[in-house]
Amino acid sequence: MRAVTISLFGFLLVIAATIISFCDRNSNVLCINSERQALLKFKQHLIDRSNRLSSWVEGEDCCEWFGVFWNNFTGHVKELHLGLHSSSPDIELDDERDAYFRSKLGGKINPSLIELKHLSFLDLSNNDFGGLAIPEFIGSMKSLTYLNLSSAKFSRAIPHNLGNLLKLHYLDLGHNSFFEAKTLQWVSGLSSLQYLDLSDANLTKATDWLQATNKLPSLVELHLSDCSLNNNDSSSISVNYTSLAVLDLSSNMLSSIPTWIFSLRSLVSIDLNSNAVEGAIPNGFQNIWLSNLNQLQFLGLGDVGLKGNFSSAIGNLSSLTHLDVSRNGIDQEVSEIIESLSRCSLDRLELLNIASNKLSGHLPDQLGQFKNLAYLFLSRNSISGPIPFSIGKLPSLKLLDVSYNQLNATLPKSLGQLRNLEHLDISNNMLEGNLSEMHFSNLTRLRLFWASNNMITFKPNPSWIPPFHCESIELRNWHIGPQFPQWLQFQKNLSRLDISHAEISGVIPTWFWSLSTQFEYLNLSHNHLVGGISYLPKSRTVDLRSNLLGGIESLNLRNNNLFGEVPSILQHLANLLILDLSENQLTGSIPAWIGDKLLGLVVLNLRSNKFQAYIPDQICALNSLQFLDLGYNNISGAIPKCFSNLSAMATKPINGILDRLVLEVDPSNWFYLGALLVMRGREDEYSTTLGLVTGIDLSGNSLTGEIPRELGNLKELRSLYLSGNLLTGQIPENIGNLEVLESLDLSMNRLHGEIPSSFSNLNFLNHFNVSYNNLTGKIPSGTQLQSFDNFLTLAIFFADLQSLKIAAAIAKHLN
Repeated sequence: MRAVTISLFGFLLVIAATIISFCDRNSNVLCINSERQALLKFKQHLIDRSNRLSSWVEGEDCCEWFGVFWNNFTGHVKELHLGLHSSSPDIELDDERDAYFRSKLGGKINPSLIELKHLSFLDLSNNDFGGLAIPEFIGSMKSLTYLNLSSAKFSRAIPHNLGNLLKLHYLDLGHNSFFEAKTLQWVSGLSSLQYLDLSDANLTKATDWLQATNKLPSLVELHLSDCSLNNNDSSSISVNYTSLAVLDLSSNMLSSIPTWIFSLRSLVSIDLNSNAVEGAIPNGFQNIWLSNLNQLQFLGLGDVGLKGNFSSAIGNLSSLTHLDVSRNGIDQEVSEIIESLSRCSLDRLELLNIASNKLSGHLPDQLGQFKNLAYLFLSRNSISGPIPFSIGKLPSLKLLDVSYNQLNATLPKSLGQLRNLEHLDISNNMLEGNLSEMHFSNLTRLRLFWASNNMITFKPNPSWIPPFHCESIELRNWHIGPQFPQWLQFQKNLSRLDISHAEISGVIPTWFWSLSTQFEYLNLSHNHLVGGISYLPKSRTVDLRSNLLGGIESLNLRNNNLFGEVPSILQHLANLLILDLSENQLTGSIPAWIGDKLLGLVVLNLRSNKFQAYIPDQICALNSLQFLDLGYNNISGAIPKCFSNLSAMATKPINGILDRLVLEVDPSNWFYLGALLVMRGREDEYSTTLGLVTGIDLSGNSLTGEIPRELGNLKELRSLYLSGNLLTGQIPENIGNLEVLESLDLSMNRLHGEIPSSFSNLNFLNHFNVSYNNLTGKIPSGTQLQSFDNFLTLAIFFADLQSLKIAAAIAKHLN
């Protein structure tokens, strides 16, 4: 974990600047017209999708313009606040996330800003300028004291003329995509600078970064995270950061902890996380840090390769509030670190992260004495023994992660007293025993509960209502069954649930499927669940393996952005009646095993994917298939002649499978069985009438060859769509045998010849399209085509340049 450094100066500066810069509507001073016009020019070149600047209108009260602050005495523009508050919002709802990103300004930055001669504050942070360079003219805006262009998707080189802004107190260019900088010498003249952030800038060749920033006498905060810095040749440099309080050199390539840091007595925060430091704890920790850095509040040394004993290095850090030494090789008893901290920062510590080390031993009772501790990370060590009862005495605790250790015994009931706990991870330990409702009695704020792979039994009273509303619950390998956990029905916010290997039996209750419309992850595998499943929520991952589920009858994964080939695991769903994988990004060929394994299929819908190759002959073995939709893929080859074997489309069903389901099902325990199908040229939903629907849709592919005359054997076919292919030859004469056909679309192929006379038998046809072919001749007399109420609508289906003779025949009937 990378903790956030403390930004004292930036916060105070923004507050102070804002207080003196509001426009007073009662003031007699008017806005300067030239500056108002400059702002309107600036707006014209911006992309403002959310209309944040809708108040910037000529003639409107300029005091009401969003983000603009004017001087009450002179009327000059003093400040532009056009940044967003967060560069990485933790927004859970899709519409809120979309609204945030829509609110980002884009486009170009008009040089008209240079006309704002008195502008002291410019914030364009967290917008999206699409890789543009920082405009050179900003280096001429010499009244600026505050400039924030962070996380705004600027790129290319940092303009060195920003070094001309001698009044700057605050400069943040961090988290953009700047090209490699060869020097930071341009910074050294900014003698008033108190805050500097160049994080994510490539400073590999800027070997003068330390000398340049060391010349800033007023510097309070320095953020150079992820800048590819190393400390070559820096050991001999005399450092004099007399005012520096916050230093962030995290995610760089420092091979050792710079010794000059030890002399900076004013430091409040040091972040050296994720560097390339290796070796034992340096002697400086014991001898120098303890005496000089007694004001230190934040210490980040995560993932720097530290080894050995660490407790002696922190013994006198009495001001410490945040300590991160995770992902190292610290090898000692965990109790020694806890006891060292309790002697020096007992009343101050808020975050302790010592995860992913080589800690051993038991957690001491002193843990319950850290009254302000909010975040405790102890995962991935070798800590054993019980979780101490004193854990319940941490009133501020929001996160507890002790996963991947060797903790045993039972969970203390005092855990239920942690009223502020939001994230609890006790997974992958050896915890055992019975849990009761008391373990959760006051956990009203719990959102994430991860406890998989322990030996815990939890069988609360069936009427128990949990005090929490979790988003994620993982209880894999718990003893929960045999009843399905009734308390889950009160978890309306679930996006992740794992209750696999939990000894659960019986039928999945109907209320379960209404818990969430979109599970991100759902795992009910390796239980003893029985019954049928006719509905699955829209989910990224659903695992139902190794149960006794029978009649998994309808599987609808339509429009889920699935990609890759069809998972072979689906072939085990032997009782499947409806398989809908339409409107995804599936590739490869249509699996032959569909015809070998899913013999009960009634509806197969693979429409609007990216399937290639040919239609496998095995499909013809699906004797119950009533509707086949392979439209709008990249399928080639010929239409299989064996389609004549699709007997459910050839003979009138007598109490077909779907009819029997509708008649025999118990309405109180029935999952909805239905399908979205294209019939009569439009997409509709079929449920109770699904047993009456028969159709084939192969349109929008690259099928070649002739239309097989064998299709004429499918006498119960009600719709046939073959449009948008490369079919040649004539329309088969025996198409007229499809006497119940309602929709026929053969358009946009390479068919020639006349419409067969047998079409006079198609008495139910109400949708007919043969346009964009090479057809000739007349419409057969006595056909349903000649009895349409609106011949003009029908004529549209024929009226193309290559079907003039047929169009003429239609026109004759119109007369």
